[in-house]
Amino acid sequence: MPRTRVYRKGVLEAEDFPVADVSDYLADSSAIVWFDLCEPTMADLASIGEELGLHELAVEDAVHESQRPKLDRYKSHLFVTAYSVVLNTATGELDTHEVAAFLTSQALVTVRKSPGFDIDEVVRRWDSSDVAAVSTGLLFYGLLDYVVDTHFEAVQSLDSQIEALEDQLFEDNPRDSDMQRRTFELRKSLVLLRRVVLPMREVVNTLMRRDLNVVGPELMPYFQDVYDHVLRATEWTESLRDLVTTILETHLTVRGNRLNVIMKQVTSWAAIIAVPTAVTGFYGQNVPYPGFGHLTGFWASTLIMLSLSVLLYVVFRRKDWL
Repeated sequence: MPRTRVYRKGVLEAEDFPVADVSDYLADSSAIVWFDLCEPTMADLASIGEELGLHELAVEDAVHESQRPKLDRYKSHLFVTAYSVVLNTATGELDTHEVAAFLTSQALVTVRKSPGFDIDEVVRRWDSSDVAAVSTGLLFYGLLDYVVDTHFEAVQSLDSQIEALEDQLFEDNPRDSDMQRRTFELRKSLVLLRRVVLPMREVVNTLMRRDLNVVGPELMPYFQDVYDHVLRATEWTESLRDLVTTILETHLTVRGNRLNVIMKQVTSWAAIIAVPTAVTGFYGQNVPYPGFGHLTGFWASTLIMLSLSVLLYVVFRRKDWL
């Protein structure tokens, strides 16, 4: 069901009225209208597009999924696509929820591509705003602020997950397969997060241009704060992506070193075992040798085996092979 609101002279006047009544409210130049559509069809948006004079290309992009985060300028309105994100801390997977928005001088239209986008949180931000007079710019700020905050929260959570991976790198008995799978999952999430975070820098920066008349002097500090969060999230995402790559390379190096240690140990024990094998093989000859047929021969061979084995063990321990 579409959600609607109308503000008159900066104050909320009505909400949850039929979308068909939007044109009546827009007849008053002091009215600001917002309505939200979730998973609309092309026909649903076409009628609204005619009412508000929305460009057909923007309407088409609003219906189709997997659009790149962007801001398009048209004669009568702006069109923005963005994504909110949620990180599953158990699996490391990143879920994205796409939203499109049309911004005119009197209206904000939000089009959610899935119910996962929390529009209720956006409304709560509008209601708790310190700005007295509600405008389309303020409504749009609340939407962007929520989107960018989800990016920042995801980056913070990914940072904690990656820090936990760093602690596991040099554990004595790490679960290599689990760690490798986790590292690849986090790296994939970072790549996806970068795709939705990086373009937001250009979107917010363009919105703050004075010729667009979206951000007035009273809203400029708020949009500047959003822009600062976008920059921090972008830089943080880039550094985490490099860090995950380093962790993966370090993990492979540590794994190779552990394998070398194991090979040294196996080789050392094989050398120690080879000594008594050689001695017993020699004394197993069926021809007479010194001590043949005497008890002293047995003790002599045993002493030789033990002495050489102990000597090899001491040498290998000093070389840190065992």
